[in-house]
Amino acid sequence: MIGLLAAGEWLKPTLDWHALAPEIVLAAGICVVLLLDTVLLERAKPVVSAVTGLFFLAAVVPLLTLATGDDTARSLFGGAYVIDRSALLLKALFIVSAYVTVLLSTNYVAEGEYWESEYYTLLLSSTLGMTVMASSRDLITIFIALELLSIPAYMMAAWRKRDTRSNEAGLKYFLMGVFATAVLLYGMSLLYGYTGSTVLAAIGEKLSATSSSPAVTLGILFVIIGFGFKVSAVPFHTWAPDTYEGAPTPVTAFLAVSSKAAGFVALINVVFYCFVAQANAADVYVPVMFVLSAASMTVGNLIALRQTNIVRMLAYSGIAHAGFILAPFAVADNRLTDALPSIVVYLVIYAAMNLGAFAVVIAAARKTRSAEIDSMNGMLSWAPGLTVIMSIFLASLIGIPPIGGWYAKFGVWRSVLSAGTGWGYALGVLIAVNTAIGAAYYLKIARAMWFEEPNDGDTSPVDVPVSLRSALAITVVATLVFGVLPGLLTDAASVPLALGH
Repeated sequence: MIGLLAAGEWLKPTLDWHALAPEIVLAAGICVVLLLDTVLLERAKPVVSAVTGLFFLAAVVPLLTLATGDDTARSLFGGAYVIDRSALLLKALFIVSAYVTVLLSTNYVAEGEYWESEYYTLLLSSTLGMTVMASSRDLITIFIALELLSIPAYMMAAWRKRDTRSNEAGLKYFLMGVFATAVLLYGMSLLYGYTGSTVLAAIGEKLSATSSSPAVTLGILFVIIGFGFKVSAVPFHTWAPDTYEGAPTPVTAFLAVSSKAAGFVALINVVFYCFVAQANAADVYVPVMFVLSAASMTVGNLIALRQTNIVRMLAYSGIAHAGFILAPFAVADNRLTDALPSIVVYLVIYAAMNLGAFAVVIAAARKTRSAEIDSMNGMLSWAPGLTVIMSIFLASLIGIPPIGGWYAKFGVWRSVLSAGTGWGYALGVLIAVNTAIGAAYYLKIARAMWFEEPNDGDTSPVDVPVSLRSALAITVVATLVFGVLPGLLTDAASVPLALGH
């Protein structure tokens, strides 16, 4: 008995409460919002969004203390959960994006016929899954994080219960998500069955010590396909336009930014911490990533050219940007030190400019009650401030210096060209061509705002609530600052020492 007790003590994990503090704060937020809804019922509505926002802000505090502490690299559970500079930056991305989503949702949800407390509970739960994903270095943890962030998102997409398009959005997202999860889990089971471990580092060591196997090849391929759905990469993108258009617009912004970023973080964890140093794995993921990147940026941009609804246009734009972000994965085996930082920096800047664009769409729709591009005609005459801000976001999405988007695209372009491979040169050309194609439909929105006449001649100003103004301020400042001072991101996104091999 004494021996068993001693073994139990030995197996008991040592918890680093400081490292887990952001997740603990978010979990506490879920409990508090649920209790408010249970105890106060309808009386909780006026305060629940503010309480949710406060918990997101509170979760940022331990991120700052971890980032400024002496020990910025921490490992828990035998290397299955790691906190380093990149993980902290990605956690900050998810939490701040969720806070901006709260600002976008406050008036939108309160003024519609929505259940509010449940909405914010789901938002907190999904964000908790994303923060767990940022530190996961184990297949089991990655899968749990993916399900924790995905299941609430399925319900949020269908939150307009009396709207058939919202019901369709949630159903498509759910059905495609379940299929992708099954493919992903099968791929993970093949990797585990071949290597005998779920820890990414151990899987990588086993793969490097053995010859190539059809089971491993299929496992890698299925894992990439599973995550390809989450990032809406072509040909796994078909759910995105209908889901984005049918879901409530704040939810669309959350899915387009945070959910997509979480999928990329999962890919980062698997590729960079497991496959990148293994020649056998590189023979599989490099050509697959090339095809996904080239197809996503090209197909997304070409279809976006034909869109008349700005939300659907931003959906296809997001597919194209997924192609840009996937490009460094195709050269990761040659340019590790450039590829990972360029992906992380792109994710952060994309979050700022895309959330900002959706904030403008929500603000303008308060007057026009439409998401059609022509509803923004003559916006300069009735919302000059929104017009200038939207123009900044459009310039950033195009990649015009010195706004944030230029550095994001330049970093990706530099990483693929510096690899010196045929894959890299081909992607460099495609990035340049697709940047020019993307400019065409972004400038179509700018032309409508600046040069067209208002549709009905009504130039009365639009009423923008304080929460929306705050969201616009956060996103526009971030977009401008990251373009002028990109070093703020590149230092934090540098490759961890553990990847130095």
